[in-house]
Amino acid sequence: MFDIHGISAALKKADDGIWYSTTEEPVSYPANGNACCFAVEDQSFWYKHRNACIVAAASAFPPVPAAPGKAAPIFDIGGGNGVVSFGLAGAGFDVVLVEPSRTGAANAKKRGIPNVICATTQAAQFKENSLPAAGMFDVLEHIEDDRGFLRSLHASLQDNGLLYLLVPAYNCLWSHGDNDSGHFRRYTLTSASSVLKSAGFEILYGTYIFRYLPLPFFLLRTIPYRLGLGRKKQTFTNQKVKNDYVVTNRLVVRVLDHLLAGEVKNIRDKKTMHVGGSCLLVARKKMP
Repeated sequence: MFDIHGISAALKKADDGIWYSTTEEPVSYPANGNACCFAVEDQSFWYKHRNACIVAAASAFPPVPAAPGKAAPIFDIGGGNGVVSFGLAGAGFDVVLVEPSRTGAANAKKRGIPNVICATTQAAQFKENSLPAAGMFDVLEHIEDDRGFLRSLHASLQDNGLLYLLVPAYNCLWSHGDNDSGHFRRYTLTSASSVLKSAGFEILYGTYIFRYLPLPFFLLRTIPYRLGLGRKKQTFTNQKVKNDYVVTNRLVVRVLDHLLAGEVKNIRDKKTMHVGGSCLLVARKKMP
């Protein structure tokens, strides 16, 4: 069990086993987003493959404890319902989930995540040089001042602490889904690396994942969006999330699994893939 008191004096543990901050802050994410996603995450090929890629990256670049014998958990920042934390824990990593939504934090507890913090990083007031490693998986695009946020996280990480980052790729793929989800931008490997470097990180590894998704995504989502087709106002429902992330046709699932299987091996081997629907990076806190 990681010592939460050692990283923050602004968190208190409630009877439900969750650590809460004394203040709540708004985030750019649908209020019902976690509830909608929780209903489909365990059925989704997208979440399954994303977890496999994240675990492969963490295995290739594992967090290093500040001292022998000390725990080196990965802090899953904005971890939602704990689907990534659950995957990392199942692969043998210690995790601490940090999620501002009470719904997401409660769902993570239901999943069996032992260490759950319900707060933004700002409200949690993490001490400088206190976090061994952090992960942000489809979170940075929801933050307007991405550089400022990364600088703050840089200060909270221990010397040589690692950051695992996953963000959606290519602004040219912008669609209704980005508006609905509260995104401010999409990234390329170059732009994601640039913002990390400007915040004081050095890039250890970067790759695209979901190599086969950009073309169908562009045809089925981006073009209708640019033509002004489809919905005109924000909507985020269980059915929409299910349509976006769950494939029920078994043949299609087998084809997708076959096409994407090599990506996990490439990440384990630290090979870079040059196109995809998401960017995955591993960075290290650069010391002066």
